[in-house]
Amino acid sequence: MRLLLAGGGHSNVEVLRRFALKPEPGVEITLVSPDALTPYSGMLPGLIAGHYSVADSHVDLPPLAQWAGARFVQDRAVALDVVSKTLTLADGSSESFDSLSIDIGSVPGMTQVPGAREHAVGVRPVAAFLAMWERLQAEVAVGTVRGIAVVGGGAGGVELLLAMQQRLRVTLGDAAPRFALITDRPHLLPEHAPAVRARFGRLLVAREVVLHLDSGAVAVEDGAVIVTQQRRIAADRIVWVTSAAAQPWLAASGLACDERGFLLLDEHLRSTSHPFVFAAGDCATQVAHPRPKSGVFAVRQGPPLVANLRRSLHDQPLVRFVPQRHALSLISTGDRHAIASRGPWMIEGDWVWRWKDRIDRRFLARYRPPAAGDVPRKPAGNAI
Repeated sequence: MRLLLAGGGHSNVEVLRRFALKPEPGVEITLVSPDALTPYSGMLPGLIAGHYSVADSHVDLPPLAQWAGARFVQDRAVALDVVSKTLTLADGSSESFDSLSIDIGSVPGMTQVPGAREHAVGVRPVAAFLAMWERLQAEVAVGTVRGIAVVGGGAGGVELLLAMQQRLRVTLGDAAPRFALITDRPHLLPEHAPAVRARFGRLLVAREVVLHLDSGAVAVEDGAVIVTQQRRIAADRIVWVTSAAAQPWLAASGLACDERGFLLLDEHLRSTSHPFVFAAGDCATQVAHPRPKSGVFAVRQGPPLVANLRRSLHDQPLVRFVPQRHALSLISTGDRHAIASRGPWMIEGDWVWRWKDRIDRRFLARYRPPAAGDVPRKPAGNAI
């Protein structure tokens, strides 16, 4: 039996970990990922702010695959044939499978805005964004970049802006560039409670970030974002952190997708059209339980995904998964301070950042194979 994992997202790395702790005889596992290091989204702002290194904030996929007895293929999926059950890779080769788990994340929704792809940089893929961030810091240091605009007023955009500003202020002081935040919504963080929105609004103003609310980006040109009413917001660099978009090969494969191209899943995290295909994370939507595209929800999908992959291999009944309605979000403010948000309430403090730091480090440590002689722990959560 051939199990193919397409993408090294939060759920597929949990598949590898649990198969390492409890191998499945007769199952050949292959992981396909364009990068050997996969980022943990919860630690990306801390990496940008300078609190973490790449090693701290990424899962090293080849050692994890080796621990699980899986083959690792570093390449990007570009097409899927659901009839022959083959996944085509960017180098022209293909991988065959009996069962497939797709966890490839999403891409920034830039194609709808003229000029965005040419003149802005998306936060995903993360490897490309981090390379840009290194170049940007050098450009700021020599004075060629004086203004940075972030397009996107959700938690991701706000947190990323504060992280970039923190890093540049620490290294450059008063020479740090000015920041602007652009969103088409009338308020920030639309998925969060009014108290959270107000707190971040005050924080951004206190840190001299220029807020452009109700300002949907309609075009991007070299050195500026054009927003509604044809207002021109100047910026030397533009970072795109808007709502997620699906990778186009998903819909082209014939798998059932929604109007935006995201895979449609049933209550077992299985494709509604092809029962040998499972998926998790930002690339998919559960039809009965849609949730925001967020790593907070993707992490929770790992254990039930593993359980159902195992059951499907043995033609056993699958388990139902209903995601929580309100997830706890720990949103950092650039410095070692964070705000906890869940439903209608919020709380903040340096201790919240330390709490988040412990959670994130403990999470990443699970995906580091044990050293020789160590006794690995059993999987936490549901028994599978």
